[in-house]
This record gives sequence, structure tokens and C-alpha cells, in this order.
Amino acid sequence: MTPSTPARPPGRPRSGINDAVFAATLSTVHELGYARATVERIAAAAGIAKTTIYRRWPTKGALIVDCLLDAFGPVPLEGAGRAEIVSSAIRWTAGKIGEPGVGDAFAGVFSDAVSDPELREILSSRLQDPYRLALQDALGEPEHRVLFLIDVVVGTMLHRMGMTGEPMVDGDVDALVEMVLPLFRREPDSP
Repeated sequence: MTPSTPARPPGRPRSGINDAVFAATLSTVHELGYARATVERIAAAAGIAKTTIYRRWPTKGALIVDCLLDAFGPVPLEGAGRAEIVSSAIRWTAGKIGEPGVGDAFAGVFSDAVSDPELREILSSRLQDPYRLALQDALGEPEHRVLFLIDVVVGTMLHRMGMTGEPMVDGDVDALVEMVLPLFRREPDSP
């Protein structure tokens, strides 16, 4: 190192911390379950201090929401028509919820939000709203109809996870798509 070369700060590069924490979060939730996946255990799995996590995410719920945002990424709104967009969004959601740790994390944070208004606001504004807005725009539907779509689809999938510990099988996802599609095949009514 020459005198003009700045020294690299000690520790892990900042850009990799989120990736390491998110991977550790999903693997810890997958291995231990949501309730036993504490911030301390997630930090140990990521190989970092728990204070590093708490500096970025003040609560486990906030961490889980950001981890889910990272795991889900943007919704692919693919298809030539409304029915294809709705169908692809449902199948994409089912696929994501079926990934190791993702469904467990989603079901756990969702359950915690029932009795935690602050977490409920984070879950609604940070996780649900971006997908709701994208679907509203793609489908030309009002907010209440897209919220109903999200409630029915995600609620059904999380219920299955809660009751069986397993994501929906493809045949059940097909049936869910067929149940929901009639509500979104036609254009929305004009005001």
C-alpha cells in the first residue's frame, strides 16, 4: 500500500452485509422456524455482530420485511391481457412463497403484525403497497379490488403454510387461479 492509497476500513464491505444478513435470515427461518429465528441467531449465521443488524433494522419484523422485499423483487406483470397478468402474478407469488424460508418468514411476520400496529404499518407500506400499486397500474383496477385480490391470494397461501407447514402444490395454485380469474377477466366498471 502506498501513502496515497487510502486504507480499507476494517470489517466486511458494507455492500455485502445486506446480502449476508438476508441469506442468513432465510436459512435460519427455514432451519429453526420463524419464532426461533432470533436476531442473535441470524447474526451468528451471518457471521456479524447483532448490533450490526440492529443499526439497520430496529426490530426483527423490520428485518424480515426488508428480507422479503429482497427475496420477492419486483412482480413480473407478464401477459397479453388482464387474465394472463393476474395468472402470472398468482403463480409468481406461489413460487416465491414456496422458496425455502420465504413462506415461513412471511407467515411469521404476518402473524406478528396482527397484534403489532407498528409492524402492521411497515408490512403494509413497505411490502404490500409496492405490489398493490404495480397491480393497480397494470390492471387498471381501483385500490379496493387489488387489495381484495392480494387478500384472497396471499391469505390463502399463508393459511396453507400455517395449517400444513408446506406451500401450495401446483394443482392447488391452478385451482386458485381458476377461482380468481373470473373477477378480473373483464375490464373494470367505469365510475
